[in-house]
Amino acid sequence: MPNPNEDTPSALSQAQQRAVTELLRVAPVADDLARRFQEAGFSLALVGGSVRDALLGRLGNDLDFTTDARPEDVLKIVRPWADAVWEVGIAFGTVGAHKGARVGDTDMTFQIEITTYRSEAYDRTSRKPEVSYGDSIEQDLVRRDFTVNAMAVALPEKEFIDPYGGLVDLAARVLRTPGTPEESFSDDPLRMMRAARFAAQLDFEVAPEVVAAMTDMAGRIEIVSAERVRDELNKLILSDHPRKGLTLLVDTGLAAHVLPELPALRLESDEHHRHKDVYEHTLIVLEQAIALEENGPDLALRLSALLHDIGKPRTRRFEKDGRVSFHHHEVVGAKMTKKRMTALKYSNELVKDVSRLVELHLRFHGYGTGEWTDSAVRRYVRDAGPLLDRLHKLTRSDCTTRNKRRAAALSRAYDGLEERISQLQEQEELDSIRPDLDGNQIMEILGVTPGPVIGKAYKHLLELRLENGPMEHETAVAALKEWWAGQE
Repeated sequence: MPNPNEDTPSALSQAQQRAVTELLRVAPVADDLARRFQEAGFSLALVGGSVRDALLGRLGNDLDFTTDARPEDVLKIVRPWADAVWEVGIAFGTVGAHKGARVGDTDMTFQIEITTYRSEAYDRTSRKPEVSYGDSIEQDLVRRDFTVNAMAVALPEKEFIDPYGGLVDLAARVLRTPGTPEESFSDDPLRMMRAARFAAQLDFEVAPEVVAAMTDMAGRIEIVSAERVRDELNKLILSDHPRKGLTLLVDTGLAAHVLPELPALRLESDEHHRHKDVYEHTLIVLEQAIALEENGPDLALRLSALLHDIGKPRTRRFEKDGRVSFHHHEVVGAKMTKKRMTALKYSNELVKDVSRLVELHLRFHGYGTGEWTDSAVRRYVRDAGPLLDRLHKLTRSDCTTRNKRRAAALSRAYDGLEERISQLQEQEELDSIRPDLDGNQIMEILGVTPGPVIGKAYKHLLELRLENGPMEHETAVAALKEWWAGQE
């Protein structure tokens, strides 16, 4: 197949093609697999994101292939060769496999997906694509989302295939569709979100005609399943440049359908009621939270930063003195977070963690900037539980004031809180605060059998523990008996 770049070869394109060849050379698993397909009378090509990433110098152990072999033939070829095979995507023409191989001095496990040449399109009501198989790689590439993902390297001969100018767009760092964006997004509306996701992941610009189509067709995203939307949103949020993708979602109107709480943060302001832009504040908080991450992207932290103020539009009040208030927006926001994340099919555990962080993000400010009492510190740690480290990061990130003196004061105050927590943790087991008597001891001391009263007594002792710290056994027994006498 001719390469449209051959008429005007450049040092850049030649170097990139050599890079693909070199990367394939050090990944013998690709050539080995291609020879097996060739012996069976079929073609195989590295395709899509794998080629794009190879050109960008970031090809990992995930390899995507396309072939003219039908899925049943792919299984016959792959099963004797792979270490493991799965058929989860076989209804859509995709066979997955794991294959271990030695690359240089390193043992690697490759995650492989092999998809039959295909075209797919949605009807107006379906949430799943209708798959039909094609007979040529040209047909397969034209149905791909963007030109930078519509390049292939035929194996084992390593012929570079780029019928839609993906190499030029890759060099220009721009996202375009192989055909018209309207056709592409009609085939699969999720590609509109993928445009925002790739912009965020790769720091690419989206072509104006693609942005226009996203804006015109935003409502089409409604037919896509919540799970697919959630997965794209996660990839965007976990990217290196999430602001870029989120801004595109909001500006095109897509966010109004998949995460309407975000554009709602663009609160209108007028000359009489000036207040900071909550939407811009939110994006800054997200970026500041990312800067505090220590062990790679943290989805719970990033989601809580993105959603921490979504309760503000519903709680906004214009006060008589001209100020704007958002009383209890953290409580309202926590409920809204739970509802939205549940609708997007997030796990119960993640929903619980993120909504809890949203609920707690103002707790620090409730104690002012003075000295924290031991009791306040214990309650703060108890309420945060295993989310304490994330709450530290979220609270620090939530300071976006341009007033350097105020920002410094808040930072010092939180430094003080963390120091108090550290001091108490040395003295007490703050991470697992429990009453000084357990349920069995309570029943024995009070001479009662299991029932609601045990829970009440336990809660009372827990409050004493939080307020006063650890008690000696005799002191705890006396406190329990004193409480019990007041119950009769």
